[in-house]
Amino acid sequence: MRILLIVPVALLLSSCSYIAPVEMPTGPGFLIGLFHGIISFFTMILSFFTDVEMYAKNNSGSWYDLGFVIGAMIFYGGGAKSR
Repeated sequence: MRILLIVPVALLLSSCSYIAPVEMPTGPGFLIGLFHGIISFFTMILSFFTDVEMYAKNNSGSWYDLGFVIGAMIFYGGGAKSR
């Protein structure tokens, strides 16, 4: 009989508890830019047929840009075929 009283009271008290808001990161940074640069060719092809964007608009700035450029250089060769 006690369990029938304890469970609803516990549920009532726990439903009023405060949960702190989770802070979201500022946006995609260097590593996400690197990944987006590596997959840029496939994303470009996919963007012709769907609503996929090739570049993250809400990025963290210069670090994302640097990662994107380095990732694109890794995928496309980056001057290694300069003969």
